[in-house]
Order: sequence, then C-alpha cells, then structure tokens
Amino acid sequence: MKKVSLFLFVFLLGVCLRGYSQTTPPTDFFAGKWEITIMGTPNGDAKMVADLTRKEGKLTGELKDPTGTNPAMPITKIEEDAGNKITIHFDTAQAGEIGLELAKVDDDHLKGQLMSMFESTAVRVK
Repeated sequence: MKKVSLFLFVFLLGVCLRGYSQTTPPTDFFAGKWEITIMGTPNGDAKMVADLTRKEGKLTGELKDPTGTNPAMPITKIEEDAGNKITIHFDTAQAGEIGLELAKVDDDHLKGQLMSMFESTAVRVK
C-alpha cells in the first residue's frame, strides 16, 4: 500500500508541475523580413530585402529590390547551420548561383559575406 500511495503522490505532483509550467513555443529566428546591405561591390553598396518564410520545415523566400525597380529574385535554396547561421543561394544573370552567408549577431542583426568576398549585414525589418 505504501508503494501505491508513493506512486500516486509522485504522479500527481508531476501532473501539477506540468500543468502549471509555462512554456513558450520556440520562435523561428530567421523567418521574416531582413534588409540586407552588401558593401564594396563594383556598383557600390547594394541593398535588398529578403522575405523569408518557413514552409514544410524549410526556409524559402525571395529577394526584393527596396526601390521596386527590379523584379523579385527567387531564392533557390537556404542552408541552415545550428540555428545561428544561414546561407542564402540565389541566381543572377551575370554570375549564376551566388551564396550569401549570414550569421546571427543579436536578435535583430546578421553579419556575413557574399561569395566570401563582400562584407554583408542584415537588419530585421519590424
């Protein structure tokens, strides 16, 4: 009888603790809009807006010109590394597929390189 009452006590204590604990669902850090600046390109600093969404467990999206003069470029693939780094691949007419590596700096900033040559930064658009 002692074992049964001990088991019931532990079971009810676990149910109570689980019921009163507050858990928040994890947020998808990279999903959303990011304003990306690529510094030092032959045409000067380039700006674009990345609109990233998660579909079926994978990040997808497109890159847009902030001025709206050029059409949006679809992102061919996004590689995620341990939740703090992504590589965005997109096609350009001149150079083919290009990779833009970005790593988390803080909650609203990313920093990295385009083609391992041009310094890049990204700021979350709120």
